Amino acid sequence: MAKKGKKADQHQNEVLENPEVIASGVVKTEEFLEKNKIAVLSVVGVVALAIAGFLLYQYWNDSQNDLAQDEMFQAVYYFEQDSLDLALRGDGNQYGFLDIIEEYGSTETGRLANFYAGTVYMNKGQYRSAIPFLEDFSSSDLMLQARAYSMLGDAYMEEADYTKAAEYFVKAAGHKANEYFSPTYLIKAGLAYEMLNENSKAIAQYSEIIDKYKKSAEYDKAMKYKAKLEAQS
Repeated sequence: MAKKGKKADQHQNEVLENPEVIASGVVKTEEFLEKNKIAVLSVVGVVALAIAGFLLYQYWNDSQNDLAQDEMFQAVYYFEQDSLDLALRGDGNQYGFLDIIEEYGSTETGRLANFYAGTVYMNKGQYRSAIPFLEDFSSSDLMLQARAYSMLGDAYMEEADYTKAAEYFVKAAGHKANEYFSPTYLIKAGLAYEMLNENSKAIAQYSEIIDKYKKSAEYDKAMKYKAKLEAQS
């Protein structure tokens, strides 16, 4: 078998090094290109247009994002001053978060405006209004995305939709899980499951804190809540 493989390699090398074979291949390629010139040029043109279109979109999107950042500066200032209505809707001269979302929703800054708008509605106690904005928000940021999931859990708790609340608290806890925030979200998930009378799932959340986050501030709570549920069963 080894000798046969060696002969095959030698034959392949001879073919590759044979100028007549190479010339024949070149001629065939030229003939193919000549016969299919229009099709080949069409494919090349489509690829070139796609690349150019992508680069132009990236440039446009980056410039739009820069504009959105400038526009959102005042809204963030109002938010930090607790002027929630001005932050949300603007002051007549400067954009609010809702304007930023409408004008620049496809940009990174536009997506961040969803987080701010959702937070404003949460702070105003308008939980149902907060939900669509927080659901439209997405980020690779470790804290912000998990925080958005947790706020969605809070909003659904206020709306007495405990199934959705538990779902989002679990997502918050599992999003780049860490010892600083995950235990808080797991406690909330456990309480949501308790509201659903799904005690085994609640115990699982508390157990995760006990097993993984022994140094967290929520450890003692988890021990207490778990013991209470186990005593009831």
